[in-house]
Amino acid sequence: MAKHKPTLALITGATSGIGLAIAELLASEGVSLVLCGRRQDRLNALRTKLSDQVPVHTCNFDVRDAQAVQAAIDSLPAAFCHIDVLVNNAGNAHGLAPVEQADIADWDAMIDINVKGLLYVSKAVMPLMLAQQRGHIVNIGSIAGKEVYPNGSVYCASKFAVDALTQGMRMDLFKQGIRVSAVNPGLVETEFSLVRFKGDATRAKQVYQGINPLVAEDIADTVWYVITRPPHVNIAEMLVLPSDQAASTLVNRR
Repeated sequence: MAKHKPTLALITGATSGIGLAIAELLASEGVSLVLCGRRQDRLNALRTKLSDQVPVHTCNFDVRDAQAVQAAIDSLPAAFCHIDVLVNNAGNAHGLAPVEQADIADWDAMIDINVKGLLYVSKAVMPLMLAQQRGHIVNIGSIAGKEVYPNGSVYCASKFAVDALTQGMRMDLFKQGIRVSAVNPGLVETEFSLVRFKGDATRAKQVYQGINPLVAEDIADTVWYVITRPPHVNIAEMLVLPSDQAASTLVNRR
């Protein structure tokens, strides 16, 4: 059976890392884009870069702000309302410390972005999919949503929540023609560790030393595979690891 070809995708966290790689790949495949992020300058540059390939609309909001999310979706031009694919990519990790030493502000940031932000965006976009009785929601999770590791309790909890939300959304939406999938990466070398360690480039680099990690384009390829399956196929979830990683804390450093 022929593959499904999406026509319009909305991507959160589209200005860097995995979100950027997904945007670039989808544009190269002719998929129109709604690109969402907090940094207007990066959104402008990305729109300029990709607009010669496909129509691009940008939305500048923080996923933690439910009202801003809803306002942005409500104000989409008509040509950008028929969303086939929602990629909930925006996410973050802050800090790596034992739970008794962790910063409450870091907890709030992870829960607000990784969990509540995913819900706010999904809640705003789902009516557009329900109106057309089709769509595909892809949540970018993590191996941390499958295995807890020391000093990562709240980050792992937030990604376990993404796993639970993905399952629950699939149960709630499958009769409406909406597929729901999760792509769960292992170690991917992006700005992730730089954010986690609050700009400490030396510490961030150590995470990937001695191994050949995934890169953002690897996850973009996986997302493309997931969203192009025939309409009767739903890839419920995929765990994607570099060959040098067998579990959250089990890596082959050379």
